[in-house]
Amino acid sequence: MMEREHWAQEFTRRYVLREDELKWLYCELYHNDMKAYRYFVDMLYRAYEARPESLKNMDRAREEYPEWYRGHDLVGMLMYVNAFAGTLKGVQKKIDYITDCGVNYLHLMPLLESPKGRSDGGYAVSDFRKVQPELGTMDDLFALAEACHERGIAVCLDFVMNHTSEDHEWARRARAGDKEYQDRYFFYDNWEIPNAYEQTVPQVFPTTAPGNFTWCEEAKKVVMTTFYPYQWDLNYANPTVFNDMTDNML
Repeated sequence: MMEREHWAQEFTRRYVLREDELKWLYCELYHNDMKAYRYFVDMLYRAYEARPESLKNMDRAREEYPEWYRGHDLVGMLMYVNAFAGTLKGVQKKIDYITDCGVNYLHLMPLLESPKGRSDGGYAVSDFRKVQPELGTMDDLFALAEACHERGIAVCLDFVMNHTSEDHEWARRARAGDKEYQDRYFFYDNWEIPNAYEQTVPQVFPTTAPGNFTWCEEAKKVVMTTFYPYQWDLNYANPTVFNDMTDNML
């Protein structure tokens, strides 16, 4: 863990303010796994260091007014990028229209990389660090966010936390038999436990994707898939999943 004396003063102040509660909650969840906690805190600091100054300035403003998101002056617009303007650059070209609508909160539906034909509308993410190519790039997403921020428009991305695509790197490694990556999902050696769950667990798509588990032929195991068979549920009882998904989000 990076020594605190090397942290930026701003990050140190924020961390100390919340340290007791953060550490208590994390250790309650992950059985006092201090190695995982130290990794988590280091990751938070790396994310702070990498954050552009423009976003740090926004953080500071929101820190002064922590109830900003509860204001009665927020007017939201939700969109699928491809349906609204084709690409992220296309959305940016229509920012005058968005502003004229009085919008100051823009909610972008899932737009990260997902397999064609197995995307569930973008909710089956195969890479959390890439935009779906036909929509643009991460640079385009950053440019759109910057343009929105300049006009006082907050930007929210519908970020999928609970599962990954079966094409995600973690899933590919799990399918190949890597125990470390199988532990990031819910794998079972046979149908005994999954069948017991099926007695009471509701189905998300009982008609189009009945059941909550899928047989993985490559791994010769059953994997939990509460949405579609190509969406593998993440195991948040594993601190590595929590740490790495938080890193992806930040």
